[in-house]
Amino acid sequence: MTEEELAERFETARPRLRAIAARMLGSNADAEDAVQETWLRLTRRDASRIENFDAWCTTVVSRICLDLLRAPRMTREKSWQVEPWRDEPIDPDADPADSVAEADQVNVALLVVLDALTPAERIAFVLHDVFGKPFGEVAAAVDRTPAAARQLASRARRRLRAASVPVRDDRRRERALVDAWLLAAQHGDLRALLGLLHDDAVLDADYGTRTQHLAGAAEIAAQAVLSARLAAHATPVLIDGRPGVAATFGDRVVSLMAFDIDAGRIVALRVLADPHRLAALSL
Repeated sequence: MTEEELAERFETARPRLRAIAARMLGSNADAEDAVQETWLRLTRRDASRIENFDAWCTTVVSRICLDLLRAPRMTREKSWQVEPWRDEPIDPDADPADSVAEADQVNVALLVVLDALTPAERIAFVLHDVFGKPFGEVAAAVDRTPAAARQLASRARRRLRAASVPVRDDRRRERALVDAWLLAAQHGDLRALLGLLHDDAVLDADYGTRTQHLAGAAEIAAQAVLSARLAAHATPVLIDGRPGVAATFGDRVVSLMAFDIDAGRIVALRVLADPHRLAALSL
C-alpha cells in the first residue's frame, strides 16, 4: 500500500473514528487530537502487516482515549463545545445506548452520567453498546479478555441506568441556578448574586487582547452587575456538558460563560469573549 493509498484509506475512516472518540471523550477538540495521534501511529507502522485496518484503527483510537480518560481532569483542555440546553425527561428504564444513537453528537445528559464510569467501562460501553463492536475488538481496546470486556459493558449499563435520575435532578437545580444568575445580573441585584456565589469563587476570562482573573464573590458579583446588558441577551446552554450561557448581539455569539457548580453554589466561572476563538467555534 502506497503512502497515498494509506492516507486515502485513513481519511475514509476518519469520520467514524472521530465519532467514536467524541462519544468517549465528550469533546470534539480532544476527539480530533485522538484521531490525529492515531494517524501518526499508523504512519510509524508497517501498514502491510495490519490484517484488519478498521479494527486496528478502532483499537488504537480507543486506547488513546483510554489514556486521556485516565489522565487527571485538569490536564485536559476545555474545548468549549456548545449545545442547546434542552430540558428533556430521561427514562430510567430506557437503554442508554439508544439515547446516544439518536443524536448526531453526544447526548449531553448521558455524557455527564458517563463521567461516573471508570475509563475501561466507558470504552467498553461506547464501543459495544453504541457502535456495535464485537467483544473481541472491545477486549483488544481495553487490554482485557472478551469475557472481562463483556462484564465491563454490563456493569456500565447497570450504573448508567442507576445514575440517570440523579443527573436529571441535578440538571434541574443547575438550570434554576443559571436562570437566577441571569435574572440577578439583569436587575443589578448584588445581594442575589452574592447568594449564588461561593465566597472563594474565581472567574477567568479571555477577551482576546487581554485576560482577566477575579477572586472572591464580591469582585465577581460587582463585575456581573456591570454586565446587565449582556445578561439580558444571554440564554442558557451546555458547554462541554456543563451549565453555561451564551450572550448574543444580533446573530453573533459575543460571549460564552461556563459555570462550575458545587453544592448549589457557583465556585468558578470561565468566560470566552475572544472574537477570533468564538468565530472558530462555528456556533
